[in-house]
Amino acid sequence: MTEQVILVNESDEEIGFMEKMEAHEKALLHRAFSVFVFNGTGEMLLQQRASDKYHSANLWTNTCCSHPRPGETVAQAADRRLVEEMGFRTPLRKAFDFVYKAPFENGLTEHEFDHVFIGTYDGNIEMNPLEVQAYAFRSFDAIETMIQTRPEQFTSWFLIAFPKVKVWWQEKYH
Repeated sequence: MTEQVILVNESDEEIGFMEKMEAHEKALLHRAFSVFVFNGTGEMLLQQRASDKYHSANLWTNTCCSHPRPGETVAQAADRRLVEEMGFRTPLRKAFDFVYKAPFENGLTEHEFDHVFIGTYDGNIEMNPLEVQAYAFRSFDAIETMIQTRPEQFTSWFLIAFPKVKVWWQEKYH
C-alpha cells in the first residue's frame, strides 16, 4: 500500500490526495507536521535521520516529522509518528504553522504546509532504528552554534523552523 499525503492550498484547505513520492516529485503543497520535544531543563530533543531515508538521510532535525494520512487529523498524526519514530507519547500542543519549499539533490521537493507541535518529556526513549539512527538533547545555544558552524548537518525544514520555535519558546516561557 502506498502512502498518501493530503494536498492543500496556501490556507491549508484540503484539495485532494496524492501518493507521497508523486507529491514530492511534482513539488505540490501538502500538509505536514513537525514535533519539537523538550526536556524539563528546556533542551530540545533532536534526532539524526536514518541512513536509508529517501531524502535528508543522516541529517539532524527536530524530534519527529511526517504527514497526516487522509482521514487523520494533524494532531493524531503527530502523536502516531512520535510513537513510531521515538517510542514514546507525551501531550503535544499546536504552536504555529508555516509554509516552505525545499528542493533536494535527488529531484524531490518538500513543499509543505507545516504544523508545528511542542511537547515536554523526560522519560525513556526507544527510537526506531528504521527511522532514527541517533538522538540528543541540546540547548538552544548549542543548536545555534552547531547551525553556525555546520548548517549542512541539518534538514532544510529544521533550519527554517528552529528560529521560529526559539521565538515561540521565549514568548511562552520567558
